[in-house]
Amino acid sequence: MHTRRPLRTLALVLGTVGLLASGCSGGSSTTGSPSPARAGSASPSAVPEALEPFYAQHLSWRDCGVPGFQCTTMKAPLDYAKPEGDSIKLAVSRKKATGPGKRIGSLLVNPGGPGGSAIGYLQGYAAIGYPAPVRARYDMVAIDPRGVARSEPVECLTGPQMDAYTQVDQTPDDRAEIAKLSGAFETFATGCEKRSGEILPHVSTVETARDMDMLRALLGDERLHYVGASYGTFLGATYAELFPGRVGRLVLDGAMDPSLPSAEMNRDQTAGFETAFTSFAEDCVKKKDCLLGTGSADDAADRLKRLFADLDAKPIPTGDSRRLGESLATTGVIAAMYDETAWPQLREALAGAEKGDGSGLLSLADSYYEREPNGTYTNLMYANAAVNCLDLPPAFTSPEAVTRALPTFEKASPVFGRGFAWAALNCAHWPVPPTGTAHRIKAEGAAPIVVVGTTRDPATPYKWAQSLAGQLSSGTLLTYEGDGHTAYGRGSDCIDTAINTYLLDGTPPKPGTKCT
Repeated sequence: MHTRRPLRTLALVLGTVGLLASGCSGGSSTTGSPSPARAGSASPSAVPEALEPFYAQHLSWRDCGVPGFQCTTMKAPLDYAKPEGDSIKLAVSRKKATGPGKRIGSLLVNPGGPGGSAIGYLQGYAAIGYPAPVRARYDMVAIDPRGVARSEPVECLTGPQMDAYTQVDQTPDDRAEIAKLSGAFETFATGCEKRSGEILPHVSTVETARDMDMLRALLGDERLHYVGASYGTFLGATYAELFPGRVGRLVLDGAMDPSLPSAEMNRDQTAGFETAFTSFAEDCVKKKDCLLGTGSADDAADRLKRLFADLDAKPIPTGDSRRLGESLATTGVIAAMYDETAWPQLREALAGAEKGDGSGLLSLADSYYEREPNGTYTNLMYANAAVNCLDLPPAFTSPEAVTRALPTFEKASPVFGRGFAWAALNCAHWPVPPTGTAHRIKAEGAAPIVVVGTTRDPATPYKWAQSLAGQLSSGTLLTYEGDGHTAYGRGSDCIDTAINTYLLDGTPPKPGTKCT
């Protein structure tokens, strides 16, 4: 597995896409940040003078080649501290409101990551799968964040190099294996610097939030209406912190807690995946096709750990040039924790692995890494690391620090703790110093913001949603009592009705609302 990221993109593509974090973002960049523009105004005169040319640019929309969608690009400063310097082009797409009913404005969407393509999410799911009344009254809009997909993507490794990277043992047993893992993280970071060194210092969440405000103005909206999932909740909360008077209707689904430092965030997420696995195991042992037996969830966990140990000692064939070892197998299992609809696929994959066929778990791992059939990868993992390592100081800076923390991670998850702890070493060799720090976000003066939390969410534990809703001066917590990562559009009529009502008439759910 790579860095665990609270990415909401496999839940929608096992069915469109949700995945995971480590060193997942939670801080805020403050370096060179100009003061927020005057609240509530879309006028170029309301922004710092040096940014006026950017806020005054004209968007030239064109056909995307995808029926119903338009595309354009907008310019933004590469460095907001030096707006007169180089600029970057950011890709934008929209699908205009379909009617009937009066148009409310634009609704920006972000699926998380960091590193998930918002445009891919919009065109593949949101502009089709969001409720018809919402699509009728909003222009559905997405911008790929800087460094992501169509917006000057960060690049780090070749396909074969990434294949090798994903197979490195992330539960090292001796000094040689520790050195190999640390070396793999260093090689990854060096590759990012070599191929994308110019943009690496400028892909922070704060900079992306500023880009979103520029887009809001160019779309002609006085306030930003936004649905962000997973990491997208941190992006939305950061926007609210910078521009509280410009907040419209914000839905933050699968919330992150920006007050947590990296190590604590990784440990919480480790516990979250343990909770999700226990839920899976309790369901699995009731099924005839469950490899993990018919006993308790603890027995199932022990059996899975034995399978991982066997694969660590002797990887198995997959029908591909790659063999399935412990690292890829673990990633495959973790990937299926994002959405309970993937559990039958996971049961089948585990049964296959027990019989010496690793193809099922490899397929799940490949979906997590966004590896294409031709052996290439999207830039998801590269952008993920670039944003995470810039937004917060690293969880660990040395193998010795990981070793000291191992007991707390293994307590949080006997199944995944060891691997999650070592994966959190990934930012130790990053070539760009972090610009953000963990802190509470209040966004005083913002309009009501809806924060959504799922009680057995693996990637963004429920307590993070409770914390963020409590930090925000206008936050309201909406709870989904269930499994999987995020809640909106995943089958709960109660959740969907509450969010749709808020998006359409601005009325947030009553405090304490819980849904199943």
